[in-house]
Amino acid sequence: MKKNMLKKLIALACTGALSLSLAACGSPDAQPSGNGDTEGSIKIGVLQYASHPSLDNCYEGVLQGLKEAGYVDGENGVKITFQNANGNDSDANMMAKTLASSSDLLIAVATPAAMSCYSAAKDSGIPVIYTAASDPLGAGLAKDLNNPQTGASGTKDALNLEGQMKMIRALLPEAKTIGVLYTTSEPNSLTHLETFKKLAPEYGFTIAAVGITNESEVASGAAALVAKGVDCVNNFTDNNVVNNLSTLLHATNAAGIPVFGSEEEQVRNGCVAAESMDYVALGAETGKMAADILSGTGDIMTMPVSVFGKTAPVYSAANCEKFGIVIPDAYADAVNLDE
Repeated sequence: MKKNMLKKLIALACTGALSLSLAACGSPDAQPSGNGDTEGSIKIGVLQYASHPSLDNCYEGVLQGLKEAGYVDGENGVKITFQNANGNDSDANMMAKTLASSSDLLIAVATPAAMSCYSAAKDSGIPVIYTAASDPLGAGLAKDLNNPQTGASGTKDALNLEGQMKMIRALLPEAKTIGVLYTTSEPNSLTHLETFKKLAPEYGFTIAAVGITNESEVASGAAALVAKGVDCVNNFTDNNVVNNLSTLLHATNAAGIPVFGSEEEQVRNGCVAAESMDYVALGAETGKMAADILSGTGDIMTMPVSVFGKTAPVYSAANCEKFGIVIPDAYADAVNLDE
């Protein structure tokens, strides 16, 4: 009788311990680390491709989205390690490998960072969540936006390219040629350029494009656009160009050629106007997706890519004035970022 009673007590104790362990796994402070050696820690690696305002806003939003779900660096066993490649592809690849070796999940800010992280993590099965990837399919990050099946998912910033072209036509009614400077290795830029070329005839424009390979060619590429006699320049979310926007603007301002951006930070930094996206909100959506993977409520193989396409027109009255641009009545409700 005593032996039977002892066996029952041991069984009850084991059952209770197992129940407590399972309950703990559902909370952010008790998730096991797949690569670290600290029991109960959650290690998140973040790779940002370059330092420019729109990507900085994405990262700010990512932290907001994670925080809303209870994942804050230094709290409840959460460790967030941040790396910035400063626009260097080789550094991005190296940093991605380092982060993948010590993280449970990788978050990539911008398409090139997403490609580096995916390459570094895919064989080990570490999930990758990306933000501001304009063409996940073209970048090889997803097989289908609704069912990626790659071990990576995230947010796609769908630029309102037709809205952008409508704005350019409204602000520059006599313009004929739009110049585009783009980086040949950025899939998002190639996709945007192709779409822009298809839209151009409908709005009475021709597109003069100059491709470059790295930041050292931004100045010569800008000079080539000026030499083509373009009436304005449209900038996408090309990371190489945005990261060196001042170089482009130096050439175009001297030639009296206005530059249209793709989001409000570019306008604050010298462009005249943009059909702008809120990149903080984009990042926040990404952070929430990452939190779903960490908590186990989401499946990285089947989690749909979130297509973020809400935009609004913005402009800088001071920058427009430099080029004699008058905001038409159709854009009377656009936000003047100078105010």
